Amino acid sequence: MTIVSNTSPISNLAKVGQLHLMQQLYGAILIPRAVYEELLDDRAGETVITAVQSALWLEIRPVQNQKLVNELRNRVNLGEAEAIALAIEVKATRLLIDERLGRQSATDLGSKITGVLGMLLLAKRQNLITAIKPIMDDLIAQASFRISSRLYADVLDASGESIDRQ
Repeated sequence: MTIVSNTSPISNLAKVGQLHLMQQLYGAILIPRAVYEELLDDRAGETVITAVQSALWLEIRPVQNQKLVNELRNRVNLGEAEAIALAIEVKATRLLIDERLGRQSATDLGSKITGVLGMLLLAKRQNLITAIKPIMDDLIAQASFRISSRLYADVLDASGESIDRQ
């Protein structure tokens, strides 16, 4: 299984102390250089930088297809473009990405995608976490993660949790 990640899943899970879930779910994860640089940028914050520097299971892989990266840059940022291009190059089993335009661009090119919420559902199914709701609430409060009320309810329903459950 080959997994490639964009910046946001790593950053968001690091902000809420759940980055370890990525390794537990997928083992080693490939990231392109632009994603690595975004994760270590001062704007990412000390929590993210520290978590990424200690995540030895994150493997930086250069992107060869710069033509595709440049084409994707018309729709998405550099990190997303490199992550999508890398996923295609290595024939990744899955691309971890949350941004709407990035997800659309990746699926248009045939990549299978999963976002943070999909990872949380998988983690719960594998008994790596007992509840999704507290993590979603932390993502909203601590990482400014945007989840529509409909999606929030759908994820809780899919996980067998209720909205008012703590």
